[in-house]
Amino acid sequence: MTLRADDLVDRGLVPPERREEVRRVAARFAVAVTDEMAALIDRSDPADPVAAQFVPSAAELDADPGDLSDPIGDERWSPLPGIVHRYPDRVLLKPSLLCPVYCRFCFRRETVGQADGQAGAGTMLDDATLARAFDYIRARPSIWEVIVTGGDPFLLTSRRVGAIMRALGEIEHVAVIRFHTRVPIVDPRRVRPGLVAALASDKAVYVVVHVNHPRELTPTAREAVGRLTRAGIPLLSQSVLLRGVNDDPAVLEALFRGLVAMRVKPYYLHHPDLAPGTGHFRLGIDEGRRLVRGLRGHVSGLCQPNYVLDIPGGYGKVPIGISAATQGDRPGCWIVEDSAGLCHRYPPAADEPAAG
Repeated sequence: MTLRADDLVDRGLVPPERREEVRRVAARFAVAVTDEMAALIDRSDPADPVAAQFVPSAAELDADPGDLSDPIGDERWSPLPGIVHRYPDRVLLKPSLLCPVYCRFCFRRETVGQADGQAGAGTMLDDATLARAFDYIRARPSIWEVIVTGGDPFLLTSRRVGAIMRALGEIEHVAVIRFHTRVPIVDPRRVRPGLVAALASDKAVYVVVHVNHPRELTPTAREAVGRLTRAGIPLLSQSVLLRGVNDDPAVLEALFRGLVAMRVKPYYLHHPDLAPGTGHFRLGIDEGRRLVRGLRGHVSGLCQPNYVLDIPGGYGKVPIGISAATQGDRPGCWIVEDSAGLCHRYPPAADEPAAG
């Protein structure tokens, strides 16, 4: 079951005195929470990190001068409905703009869902529009990878996912098909055998799951992820660095360790985007760098994602973590910092004693 705005009050996830507040937010941005996520919310904790992700807050109606309706510039790179072609060798394919949950920090919150979270006109590509999207990909041999996103493509029926896979599988120059989804985490029972079978292909298929807090790694999420990994599908993760959710080294460490133990490689840790009404989630890049730096030397390299920023205006995604190497005082010389904070010259000076 998916809970809507009034359901949150009726189920005790929001106190009755906040009903009008929730309705005001829902009139502006889509609201939906799955039973799976609702069950994780600690109703006694006003700062609960799961509630912060999914339960509307009046702070979302606060305008910030830096807010952008299209924070990563999708429109600039969208030559036709359902396609975003920002990078030469890959495209986004967005067959649906519906999600099982609507994250309160979503960078596409101006386009996904509707105010009441219900399906409606414009939330799903029709067959003709989807065919034009495939024609676009087919006509451009430079496209090596197709990233199926949205919305959440795992809300599509297995039959429709299978049809997308067959169409992309027939395009010779497409070598990699990647799905970005929240479903295995927030609505894991949807990952049924039919969906897993629909993902089968001679192409390389990857699934990237979105997860932000270790409490989201529930037993049913582990089972859903296991159904995908046992089918031979490699899994990656992406997370968003969020104030009040995971801006804590211990939380990030538990999240990334938990994912790797589930055979999911942490891929991206996103700096939050400038989406409207999300200012209360944003950290400074300096804060983010300190948090990410704290992981170095404490957790396996398998547990460390790339800390990235999508440059506003559509200029692309770039790594923004602190480099351990800085230019030294002469050509070819570098100063390299180890995980304990000690600096070393590279290559060592001729008169510098070797360690040990």
